[in-house]
Amino acid sequence: MGTARCACKDMTIHMNIARQPSKAVPALPDAQTVTDVQHYTDSLFRFRTTRPRSLRFRAGEFVMIGLMGDPDPATGKQKPLLRAYSIASPTWDDELEFYSIKVQNGPLTSKLQHIKPGNSIILRPKPVGTLVHDALLPGKRLWFFASGTGIAPFASLLREPQTYDDYEQIILTHTCRRVAELKYGADLVESIRGDDLLQELLGEGFSEKLTYYPTTTRESSPKMGRITSLLRNGSLFEDLGIDGIDAATDRAMVCGSMSLNTEMKEILEGFGLREGANAAPAEYVVEKAFVG
Repeated sequence: MGTARCACKDMTIHMNIARQPSKAVPALPDAQTVTDVQHYTDSLFRFRTTRPRSLRFRAGEFVMIGLMGDPDPATGKQKPLLRAYSIASPTWDDELEFYSIKVQNGPLTSKLQHIKPGNSIILRPKPVGTLVHDALLPGKRLWFFASGTGIAPFASLLREPQTYDDYEQIILTHTCRRVAELKYGADLVESIRGDDLLQELLGEGFSEKLTYYPTTTRESSPKMGRITSLLRNGSLFEDLGIDGIDAATDRAMVCGSMSLNTEMKEILEGFGLREGANAAPAEYVVEKAFVG
């Protein structure tokens, strides 16, 4: 197992170096070019940008991105509007992907939702975050608990070879209000199952380790309910055919609304899991910088 892990990491590092952006980036400081935009609903969209040649990040980390604000009425000066965005693309991708909400009166997203390929955005290339493998102790099963656009860091981690090398089972839960809001995650899982690069690195059948568990809270779907409720009443475990969460073998990452994060901390600690950090790995981690 140790040899396979090293081989995957070495291959990933090689791809980081070899696959560099081919598109020219703007001359403006910290600016990158938008290469693709996809709108899912009136409140959700995905976009891709060029990647700074020097940017290295760990799967699950975030960066500050944004646009210039409106000119000050008195001085005419503009200040950047920046917000923390998880990098949704894998570490070996030659572009960066982000998944965002649209807030019509939001200072940033009211503008960001209108970007098109060829536009520029500000990207501060200093990745940080707690949703990284280094913050967890070794385990056998890894849970990703996401709501809304909180799935973004897991989109990176689910396309990282180390995730499948380190764990025997990976379970992605994604809770949204409506069915259409689950499409990003559904498309992600489908693409992973047919990913030739990951198959080459990890072997055919690697995706059998991945279990996808989507739920909705408002619109009718095959599985309804908040993931916290489904954890508390045991139906999640019954649906998946497992006994529960065991601190000796289970590890978890949480990214979602403040209420989800708070309740999930309580639930996970009730199972005996401790919160970890980069400097002190443990059994679960929560992304405090994200709210959405």
